[in-house]
Amino acid sequence: DKGAHNMEQNLYDLMDWAGIEELVYSEASNPHAMLGPHLTESGLLIQALIPTAAQIVVKIASTGRKYAMELADEAGFFAVLIPRKSLAAYTLLVTYDNGVTDEIHDPYAYAPQFTSEDLKKFAAGIHYSIYDKMGAHPMTINGVSGVYFSVWAPCALRVSVVGDFNLWDGRRHQMRRIGEGDGSVFELFIPGLTTGLIYKYEVKTKAGLPMLKADPYGNYAQLRPNNASVVWDINQYQWNDKAWMDKRAGTNTKDKPFNIYEVHLNSWKACPDGKYFSYVRFADTIIPYIKEMGYTHIELMPLAEYPFDGSWGYQGIGYFAPTSRFGTPYDFMKMIDLFHLAGIGVILDWVPAHFPRDEAGLFEFDGGPSYEYSDPKKADHLTWGTRVFDYSKGEVKSFLISNALYWIEKYHVDGLRVDAVASMLYLDYDRRDGEWTPNKFGGKENLEAVQFFKDLNTAVFGRNP
Repeated sequence: DKGAHNMEQNLYDLMDWAGIEELVYSEASNPHAMLGPHLTESGLLIQALIPTAAQIVVKIASTGRKYAMELADEAGFFAVLIPRKSLAAYTLLVTYDNGVTDEIHDPYAYAPQFTSEDLKKFAAGIHYSIYDKMGAHPMTINGVSGVYFSVWAPCALRVSVVGDFNLWDGRRHQMRRIGEGDGSVFELFIPGLTTGLIYKYEVKTKAGLPMLKADPYGNYAQLRPNNASVVWDINQYQWNDKAWMDKRAGTNTKDKPFNIYEVHLNSWKACPDGKYFSYVRFADTIIPYIKEMGYTHIELMPLAEYPFDGSWGYQGIGYFAPTSRFGTPYDFMKMIDLFHLAGIGVILDWVPAHFPRDEAGLFEFDGGPSYEYSDPKKADHLTWGTRVFDYSKGEVKSFLISNALYWIEKYHVDGLRVDAVASMLYLDYDRRDGEWTPNKFGGKENLEAVQFFKDLNTAVFGRNP
């Protein structure tokens, strides 16, 4: 009894009440500093924040021994001090206030997946496969399967992953900030999650205001008008176009004639049943026509996720997600496969010039200008009512250039038609005198956008000659 009393006293002495308050009010940018396992001089301290939990028991994996956690804050903050001098794998046996008990792995027991090299390359604008880190990725860590989330929101006070799996409660899965300054990233591995789950990021601004944002790097999205992201693993599709891809890699296309058929998938042709074409149904229907007319390529107007049908896809919010209007990412891949098997190249309209002000999208993602320019003379496309990407930021360049490579390498697209290039290159585009500032040489060229195009071409053609 005396030993138990001493453990309780030691546990109380180890409580960081200010840190607990920060977690309870969902304002922690480094929740791992408090939550999860921590070795102390008094033993192994494990802390958890699970609102609606009535009881939590720690179960040590190697021995099966169980240790009841103490409720330190009524908001659902639990802690236990275990008499041992080393870390151990464990699960949490959580009994909720509705009487249901669940055994879970602790999200705060896992190390960061971002490396310092990742952060440096991302900030420098040269992380051309950043999509493999950012977004939502099903993976297995230390034998435990789940989903790893990461997002760039440098000016946010706090970011959480929210969805049906945690009652959309921003307190439950607060993410850890890694790195410093504009290049910092929020990340979290959540065990037990699977593909198909919907999620968003709850971003709390420095003003203390929470916002719900779709994942800028999400691989799939809900069908509009809903706009949450969907966990998806795009790496499981089995491609059938190896002959086409091998031929593409070994062919100099610069001296070959192209005959391109541009098409808006929504409205190309009315369907007898009144529904939109699916990706696969569209390919099956249009391929005979393309072949009969002698076209070498089909150019698809933008198919990255977009909220408003009337924009024709030119105002997107999901740059890494094929629109769900016509099917899943695998259906999109199947469409590309069918075109390639028929000997038809695929060009995709790509929009790195601007993005809409939709609340769930890139617009002021962390409460202020992050993806867009902060300079009001550069930030907006006035007529279109959209925001302009800030091509001076390495993080934005990594986002856009990796996105171009993503469609080419992950989805086997054969080319990109870049939209609204003039609006990117010229500072006076759609602006009257006094509404734009000349560059450092006194000219109207946006030197940052010019450099962006040089870097884009170098990266894309360097990896895909």
